[in-house]
Amino acid sequence: MSDYERIARAITFITRRADSQPALAEIAASVHLSPAHFQRLFCRWAGVTPKRFLQVLTVARAKSLLDEAKSLLDVSSTLGLSSGSRLYDHFVQLEAVTPGEFKTRGAGLTIAYGLHETPFGPAFIAATPRGICRLAFPEPAAVKDQLAALSRLWPRAVLQEYPQRTRTLIQALFDDRKQRSGPLSLHVQGTNFQVSAWRALLRIPPGAVVSYAQVADALDRPSAARAVGTAVGANPVAFVIPCHRVIRQCGDIGGYHWGTTRKQAMYAWESARRGERLLR
Repeated sequence: MSDYERIARAITFITRRADSQPALAEIAASVHLSPAHFQRLFCRWAGVTPKRFLQVLTVARAKSLLDEAKSLLDVSSTLGLSSGSRLYDHFVQLEAVTPGEFKTRGAGLTIAYGLHETPFGPAFIAATPRGICRLAFPEPAAVKDQLAALSRLWPRAVLQEYPQRTRTLIQALFDDRKQRSGPLSLHVQGTNFQVSAWRALLRIPPGAVVSYAQVADALDRPSAARAVGTAVGANPVAFVIPCHRVIRQCGDIGGYHWGTTRKQAMYAWESARRGERLLR
């Protein structure tokens, strides 16, 4: 069993027993580790202590955040989106595929791809010269499915394994120690509504959550919460376009294409970094 698999199992254990507030020793025993070893491993992979993770999982916390999020603009202002934080949300520019590019279906385009370790397990990432076009967290055996998906979207493009380039992008996303020379660019395909929804998601700061209805309101489409859910599900660039920050109106964390355990880990990881930023 890999370290990530142990942590994923522990997160599932914590989630299912959140109401009983399990002790560190109990959680560690569930993955057959000593408390001290488990604490170090959990902090390294999840970015927070098991105790802190348990705190941010509570439905009450989620409901409170939803109540605070009167609009995406309010959320951005309240959590200091205009501050000097190095978190990636401030440095992402999204470019949609133009009609002309769509028509050529990737002719003359080379897409670099690679598979790299991240705090949330192995990630598949692909990028055109204009930006990241795909980020996913597939099982190792399913990487071929990601290549097939790229081929469907860009049938005339050349797919090239180029881990040296894609590793740089992964480091820019997940390694706070790396200095970024400029904004990260995304190069995505989607309908006008999907692209608008993805742009709205980019305005949700780390450590915050909003509901599907609140995203619909931000798009001036208050009756389109279901369509927002569909757009969220079609997000081609996991984590960078932060669909993990959207939850149900009732406060339930809801589903996630890459697993609710990973969604919870992402939220806790970002919450911890937000706390560190505010303490500086």
